[in-house]
Amino acid sequence: MLLPYTTVISLIMSALLGGVLVRNGGGGMVEGAGVKVGNISKIEDAAYFRIYYGNTFKVIKNDLDGKSYLLIQSDSKMAAKTKYCTPRIKSFVIPLANFSLDVNYFPVSFFELLGLMPTLKGITSDRIASPCLLKLYNEGQLQMLNKSEPQQLSPYAAHFISYNTNQQTQSCNYVTFVPIGEQTPLQRAEWIKYLGVFANVEVRANEIYDAVKSNYMCLVNSTASKKLKPIVAWMDFNDGVWTFTKDAYKLKYIEDAGGENLDESINKITYNISSLEDLEQLHAILCTVDVLIDGTFTPDPIGYNSTLFFQNLNIEDQSCFAFLSHESVWRHDKRLSTDLALDWFDGAVSQPQLVLADLIEILFPTGSYTTTYFRNLLKGEQATTLGLENCNRDTLTAMEPTIITCT
Repeated sequence: MLLPYTTVISLIMSALLGGVLVRNGGGGMVEGAGVKVGNISKIEDAAYFRIYYGNTFKVIKNDLDGKSYLLIQSDSKMAAKTKYCTPRIKSFVIPLANFSLDVNYFPVSFFELLGLMPTLKGITSDRIASPCLLKLYNEGQLQMLNKSEPQQLSPYAAHFISYNTNQQTQSCNYVTFVPIGEQTPLQRAEWIKYLGVFANVEVRANEIYDAVKSNYMCLVNSTASKKLKPIVAWMDFNDGVWTFTKDAYKLKYIEDAGGENLDESINKITYNISSLEDLEQLHAILCTVDVLIDGTFTPDPIGYNSTLFFQNLNIEDQSCFAFLSHESVWRHDKRLSTDLALDWFDGAVSQPQLVLADLIEILFPTGSYTTTYFRNLLKGEQATTLGLENCNRDTLTAMEPTIITCT
């Protein structure tokens, strides 16, 4: 039965007035008769989604795709009677019986941390950064789907996508999951709670996020007493132009690691190396830089080396560049699959404490910590290729977050 829009709105209002309400920024909570208070998620940091709880249903408001997802408990009377699919509201019966993924640039690690892999039944590509997901596929436990043929996706209770595709082509079971739309590392990591509500595993989602956030903040505090803040340039090269990053989460990482972002002190962020004036300005700025992170996209990360870097930067006299004399030029493509899928777009999103620990070692070297996601380009450090043999756990059990020693 298709409920009128006004009825759905009244359901949402029921959640706000008679159920459990969870607001951004630590809003109040009221216990509802059918809700176990321990199995709810309160949003602390994420800016672009909200969760509301009713007695037999939940509502996610996703501000990035403009949709509300009405999640109805499978043992409720509403589950058998209600089906809603409009440009603004979609309904799902939870916990999901099964789901599929559009895995290109999708942070599968969120599902692994929640222990939801047994319910995953279909994927759209075998270009996967996660060794355990690749192992599941090779064992025949996942079906390969053609995302250009929607009828292959429709049998699944939900099909998760990582970007906002054309709304007109989306089926009723599409769910947009976009942690990359957030502005800080912790905001992105908190989207584990978004997934948790689809499986009624809020307790697990809360535990994972609390562990990740606690470790991240401990690492932030570990550099608070550092008086010297290394200057960092995070930049990329494309079609003859160098651009300093504008990605807020990258700038936040540098800040939290105890560094100083270069772009805070300059107005111009793009430099064409074919222009002598631009090249002179770029080199002058880089003479003030202590650490350089080269985020240049390349279809061949393994083949990207210091020779290509120097060629792109067009440097002849290297005498004034501290990042060269200190051998501190880095790339965040250290972990990649045999099909060259970067774990930077997967595991690094759900576990930002690992990225932060890398950057702290980069800015304040101890020599005793091995980076996870960053490799030193000037020291000839090679990318690490991840294959089936790198899945060292039961593929159907939940993955535990990696907690960095911190005092």
